[in-house]
Amino acid sequence: MEVKSQQYPELARKILRQTPQVREAVTRAALHFDHNRQTAYAEIDAAFWRQWAEAVKNHVLTHLDHYLELAEQRLAARGVRVHWAETAEDARRVLRELVRAHGVKRAVKAKSMLSEELGVNPALEALGVEVFETDLGEYIIQLAGEPPSHIVGPAIHRNLEEIRRLFHERLGTPLDAEPDALAREARRVLREAFLSAEMGVSGANFLVAETGTIALIENEGNIRLTTSLPKVHVALVGIEKLLPSLADLAVFLQLTARAATGQRIGTFVSLIQGPRTEAEPDGPEEVHVVLVDNGRSALLADPEAWEVLRCVRCGACLNACPVYRQTGGHAYGWVYSGPIGAVLDPGLLGLEATLPLPFASSLCGACFEVCPVRIPIPKLLVTWRQRAVAAGLASRPEAGAVRAYAEVMTRPELYRLFSKALRVFPGALEHPVLPVVRAWRAGRSGLKPSPKSFRELWEEGAV
Repeated sequence: MEVKSQQYPELARKILRQTPQVREAVTRAALHFDHNRQTAYAEIDAAFWRQWAEAVKNHVLTHLDHYLELAEQRLAARGVRVHWAETAEDARRVLRELVRAHGVKRAVKAKSMLSEELGVNPALEALGVEVFETDLGEYIIQLAGEPPSHIVGPAIHRNLEEIRRLFHERLGTPLDAEPDALAREARRVLREAFLSAEMGVSGANFLVAETGTIALIENEGNIRLTTSLPKVHVALVGIEKLLPSLADLAVFLQLTARAATGQRIGTFVSLIQGPRTEAEPDGPEEVHVVLVDNGRSALLADPEAWEVLRCVRCGACLNACPVYRQTGGHAYGWVYSGPIGAVLDPGLLGLEATLPLPFASSLCGACFEVCPVRIPIPKLLVTWRQRAVAAGLASRPEAGAVRAYAEVMTRPELYRLFSKALRVFPGALEHPVLPVVRAWRAGRSGLKPSPKSFRELWEEGAV
């Protein structure tokens, strides 16, 4: 997927101007998810669960070499073929070799953000493979030729009328078709794909090291079919997705579902431990696990930014973010959007390629309050901002304005002088000349300074 993060301001303005319905659709869906999360968190000691999950993920990440080797051993013992991919191209090479070895013409795919990061669909299509996204939301945006807008709800930016028109144009359904009819048509197409595909591609919510178990959470049953009907199953797994034990998995399954959609647990949970045996009638003949680095090792070595690797891709921070809700995910210009994207993307792609994402936040802290693994997103946003300023990558007018503001606010005489000047010339606030203030003023009414300062009112005894 092409990286367009540097275009964030232009993309955000374009979405707000040309597709204003996106704000309404995303806000409605995100707030619904967030309300459900609040209800689900209230049923448990959420603070304790989150602290426990943070500790488990920290333990795994600080002993990652041990758990990766253990997972490889357990997977191999169960007949799974393990591949290591240092880069996205390495992962695509593994897929190409498997496609050619098995003569794959059709592939069904389960929802996977890592597959978006690796560019799996274009790579398969370049080999002549017909790829079907099988999650309904993913299938909708595949028909539309779009990337996901949300980690959990990839099509939340589209309303019912848009989906009706899309299905009418691509699948011939009536323009007034009800949602159930649209879902039936999607199932009809995908059912035939499930039965004819030679390869199933999935991600992994978790990989349990002690047992070599791939864990997948879903609500539609499509992942179960993707990983069991085709003869070959390929699971793309980021190296940060490991958990030590099945006991840990039991809690993470519940915590992730609660954070993502407010469910106590996903409707379907698949635990895959290898290809089918001779005694089993169902399941793939081959299971391949591709352990993907693609910048994660370098990020893990970063003494400040590594904590973002605790992310379980639940999307809770997106739902809580007032900035994300204005535009949805496409404005962020890459796979991972919202608050988590603003700190993960610089770690994986580099700060220069992803500015100004760390600045696309109000630093309200809502993202940290909902994160099931307590990633300190506001702190990491400030870290990336400080690095941008230190590297001379931040906006020069904005940096100059902040320096001037700091000078005024830390010198009482200057502060009093400017306060008086603003009361004498209030038009300076009505028609600001500094670019950073002009952007802040857009859509807001003008500021009107008080006739007297707080200090003057205090000395007069008025306050």
